[in-house]
Amino acid sequence: MAERKAVNKYYPPDWTPAKGSINKYRGSHPLRDRARKLHEGILIIRFEMPYNIWCNGCNNHIGMSVRFNAQKSKTGMYYSTPIYKFRMKCHLCDNHFEMQTDPKNLDYVILNGARRQELRWDPKENEQVVPEDKDVSKKLATDSMFKLEHEVEDQAKAKSVAPVIQELEVFQKRWKDDYSFNRAIRQTFRTKKKELKGISDTDRSLLKKSSLPLSMKLFPESKDDSKLAQLIKLESTQS
Repeated sequence: MAERKAVNKYYPPDWTPAKGSINKYRGSHPLRDRARKLHEGILIIRFEMPYNIWCNGCNNHIGMSVRFNAQKSKTGMYYSTPIYKFRMKCHLCDNHFEMQTDPKNLDYVILNGARRQELRWDPKENEQVVPEDKDVSKKLATDSMFKLEHEVEDQAKAKSVAPVIQELEVFQKRWKDDYSFNRAIRQTFRTKKKELKGISDTDRSLLKKSSLPLSMKLFPESKDDSKLAQLIKLESTQS
């Protein structure tokens, strides 16, 4: 598409550079059909879904990164950052939903037509690395006492996680030779597979010999079963 627009341009015979660009000469916009509502302050863009949502029209799930042709329009300002609204149609029904940027929280907000699938959690509960927010960073740069307390907490946390880091280093050295590690796993899998195949062949032969259905499942033999079988004596009912 880009090559067709950028390379294969048609210039009429009566066009000259003095008449301006080819778009100005033809009375068309460089963005073509995407700018058909530009006089209303709306630009058609390719919008990628930032998170999972549920459509309120058909109650179907729309996954993250699904792309739509959205109508982009400016609705306001957050200090010097513009706030944009995106209106798009569900690809599974006739419902439309609208989303808006949230510069304050660095996120997107659903205005109507859909609802967000809540999969958020507190990273501190999972012991994940949590980046410092703007308020903490600003306080670290201006407040010396807060910076000192923060460094003390970081040192204490580093001491508490030091054994875990050492264990991870040991495992990393152990798994450094990927070929040998994978070879050992494959060898174990082949040996186990061979044992299971031998048991399966033995069970099938026993079922055939006993005229039993092959779909019958036989449990593995145990020591108690062997002892009990040795104690049983089959005798004729007639002398």
